[in-house]
Amino acid sequence: MSRIGKKPITIPKGVKVSVGAEAVEVTGPKGTLRQALPPGISFEMAGAELQAKTRTDDPELGKFHGLARSLVANAVAGVTDGFKRELDIVGVGYRAELKGRQVHFALGYSHPIVFDIPQGIDITIEKATHLTVTGIDRQLVGQVAADIHAMRKPDPYKQKGVRYTGEVLKKKAGKTGA
Repeated sequence: MSRIGKKPITIPKGVKVSVGAEAVEVTGPKGTLRQALPPGISFEMAGAELQAKTRTDDPELGKFHGLARSLVANAVAGVTDGFKRELDIVGVGYRAELKGRQVHFALGYSHPIVFDIPQGIDITIEKATHLTVTGIDRQLVGQVAADIHAMRKPDPYKQKGVRYTGEVLKKKAGKTGA
């Protein structure tokens, strides 16, 4: 059994959880998420807590036990508070502009990059160089932020590019003339 899988998930007020055979559906003030469960794992409601259980005593289910508990806990946190990732655009002339459900990036290429915002994700832009990606699905928020980050990864020499807020880069010295 997994140590993380043994921990109960506290369900806050205003959140409704329906447990099925293959999935757990969580409804809260920010929306609804449906989390599929790995085979061999089930959930039980005990008062205001949700507990992950393995259906058999197979030791191979330990890895899925903690995974399933973490995924459902993220769904509960997402429908109550939501998740966000912040990115900074660093470089002369580098900027982002929001037009409807698209973000137009100028990242030093010969053409602007148009990024379509997926359903369930909101992107806000402050000062044309600071983006905030928000949503209720933790995996989708992280994937959208990673896709934006990959458009122009931070350069280790000039420190230009799209980086996560607070990301520390190791600056390389470059060539020295002898």
